Amino acid sequence: MQIPKHEDIRIPVLNLLTEVETLKLKEFEQPLAYKMNLGEEEMAEEYDSGNGRIFYDRISWALSYMNMAGLVQKPKRGTYQITDLGREYLSNPENIHTFITEQVAKREPQKRSNPEELHTPITGRTPQEELYESSSRIRTSVYSEIIDVILSKTPREFEELVVLLLQHMGYGGTVKAAGEVTKYSNDGGIDGIIKEDVLGLGRIHIQAKRYARGNTVGREEVQKFVGALAVAQSNKGVFITTSFYSRGAIEYADNLNGTTTVVLIDGDKLAEYIYEYGLGMQVEEVVEIEKLDSDFWDEMDDDTSSSSQTEDA
Repeated sequence: MQIPKHEDIRIPVLNLLTEVETLKLKEFEQPLAYKMNLGEEEMAEEYDSGNGRIFYDRISWALSYMNMAGLVQKPKRGTYQITDLGREYLSNPENIHTFITEQVAKREPQKRSNPEELHTPITGRTPQEELYESSSRIRTSVYSEIIDVILSKTPREFEELVVLLLQHMGYGGTVKAAGEVTKYSNDGGIDGIIKEDVLGLGRIHIQAKRYARGNTVGREEVQKFVGALAVAQSNKGVFITTSFYSRGAIEYADNLNGTTTVVLIDGDKLAEYIYEYGLGMQVEEVVEIEKLDSDFWDEMDDDTSSSSQTEDA
């Protein structure tokens, strides 16, 4: 089942708070999952970035927005309860999302002149999800730039690049001069070699094809590479291209017998590895997002009085 958006979690949260007077954030997850027919798999699903579980994060944002709108309150830090206003909107929830949008918009910095733009961050996706999506779009754009630059270089430079990339990925370990590009005159279909140990007993052989995006690497080319591995008495190969592999090429590599392993890396994966391992990349901008330090705030005494008014010290 698809994980509900944070907007769809709001009313179930309010209903749950009518059944239980107060709940901590972590105590919402299990009963809400039960009410919304989510299984363990959906509850455990994480963002692609690895920064937390999706369902738990959306519960947190649903509570945050309703707290800003006055539908729930925190009698003490980290604990939520429904307010009279929340009960009022729960009995007639038709306009609840519009109300929350308006209330939250009033509390946001007035940096945009168009009122409609002020509402967009809280419709459909949480701000954190908006951030991840923006990051993904930026990455996709940079991946495309990486392939464009590679295609503007010579085939020899591409061979040097992929050998260097595999070393950045940890292949060759601490072996001095672990990677080498073979000579054109007698490469036998092998463009590069990575030594896995000091004596060179273990070797990874590389073939690099700098093809235009529209060109597809077929089964025949992968078969020729496997033949070159046999001549070199090698059972480990990496075939890297800037384009793509045909279905036949992929199936052939997947179905090789256990004595030979060939890993196929296409243009998309190549760009991703170059980005992830920072080869020829530099950091453009770092965005820091702060969150409360629970240890710091938990050391302070909670106000257990029923009054919400502040008192002079």
